[in-house]
Amino acid sequence: MKEEYLDRIKTAAAFVMERIGGRTPFAGIVLGSGLGELAEKITNKIVISYTTIPYFAKSTAMGHKGNLIAGDLGGKFVVAMQGRFHYYEGYGMDQVTLPVRVMKLLGISCFIVSNAAGGVNPGFRVGDLMVLKDHINLMPNPLIGQNLDEFGPRFPDMTRPYDRGLIKRAEEIAGRLKIELKQGVYLAGTGPTYETPAEYNFFRTIGADAVGMSTVPEVIVARHSDIPTFGVSVITNEAFSFADDFVNDGDDVVKAANEASEKLGKLITALIESL
Repeated sequence: MKEEYLDRIKTAAAFVMERIGGRTPFAGIVLGSGLGELAEKITNKIVISYTTIPYFAKSTAMGHKGNLIAGDLGGKFVVAMQGRFHYYEGYGMDQVTLPVRVMKLLGISCFIVSNAAGGVNPGFRVGDLMVLKDHINLMPNPLIGQNLDEFGPRFPDMTRPYDRGLIKRAEEIAGRLKIELKQGVYLAGTGPTYETPAEYNFFRTIGADAVGMSTVPEVIVARHSDIPTFGVSVITNEAFSFADDFVNDGDDVVKAANEASEKLGKLITALIESL
């Protein structure tokens, strides 16, 4: 099982490496629900459909275009996932996180993840950007099973899952660009249902500021491989004041993420440029 999985990672990485002409990307980026338009800021792009990459899953989530895009962003060569894979789509954690390990073999120096999330912190509003300072994982841990010693240790430290230097730099850049940044704890659940009011209240009680259905498995795998990681959530709904007409709607989430993608794109571009 372990050797078969390693072969899959290496085969996928070799395919992508050939398509990008053997170049080493500086950063690997994951663009979440409704945020795939950030890929339009990448120039000299090479677009690789997930359907052509060996052992990549098919992205079925709303607002996920299903392309791996390589090109120039912030003066550096990057690879970006225009959409990710989710546990709720029926994929195992090995499939959900395989692209991160492919990026590791491609040679990335840092990993940047984004997502759409529900704000459970009453100080958050739709359209806010929240830099992830920590997370709470309520999903299966992607490192369960035989350890891939080629990538990292059996028991990786998660004291600082999100790189403090990258967070500080992002805050400085946001100040220059006059982009307001929140900081908070992201909680990852399995989905695909949106949470009940009682669950939102519970998550806030245990320390979450925002809740979503992704990101954490990818971050765990990136940190297992000792890749410096930066994460940011777009707050796409306010899950703390439950009026009689309150509902969570997937279309509204994608719409809110699209509307915030411009400032997120400026932040990520400038962060990469500064590194």
